[in-house]
Amino acid sequence: MQAILIVTVLIFSVVVHEVAHAWQARREGDDTAERLGRITLNPISHLDLFGSFIVPLILYLAPIPFIFGWAKPVPVNPSKYRSPVWGDIRVSLAGIVSNLGLAVLATLGAAVVLKVTSLTGSPPSSLAETLSLMAYYGILINLVLAFFNLIPIPPLDGSHVLFHVLPRPVAGWYAQAGRYGLPLLIALLYFRSDLFTYLMWPVEFFLNQADAFIRLWI
Repeated sequence: MQAILIVTVLIFSVVVHEVAHAWQARREGDDTAERLGRITLNPISHLDLFGSFIVPLILYLAPIPFIFGWAKPVPVNPSKYRSPVWGDIRVSLAGIVSNLGLAVLATLGAAVVLKVTSLTGSPPSSLAETLSLMAYYGILINLVLAFFNLIPIPPLDGSHVLFHVLPRPVAGWYAQAGRYGLPLLIALLYFRSDLFTYLMWPVEFFLNQADAFIRLWI
């Protein structure tokens, strides 16, 4: 049951992440993703076998303190953006903003469930426990997705921001290095999980803040 909840929340979260990229790209003037049917919450249009299922399963079974995954990247054409530089930055950050928004909604949902349960004065029902657990995973997974994607290693979203700050010759090399980004990330995650635990300290901080807020509703 726990694994089913984790996968369900993860899939929904990565789908919303990609839809946010596609939606913002359309706002910037690029309709590539829209024409390819990527502005939809239908997971079939977004899911990637390796990133959406295999990697999360491996991380769930491995001794690693968090889980992440990804969907198929949204195809965009930055040359269509009204502002190529700022458009690229906004489109890249849209996915992160969407995950932070989902984390906030999950926090509010957990607070409501806890409040309703406390008002009844009876032990939590199985439905309430399931909803609370789903909300917890919603907070945790979306915080991980948001802050993990901020790491400036290509092709993660944070790399698009750093790319526009670097000098042109360095930026070109940096972009080319993106082909090795995911293998490097997976290797580091497996062999140096302590490094990623350090990089993910904002997740623990905001998870504690969310927990403190939820407990206010008791």
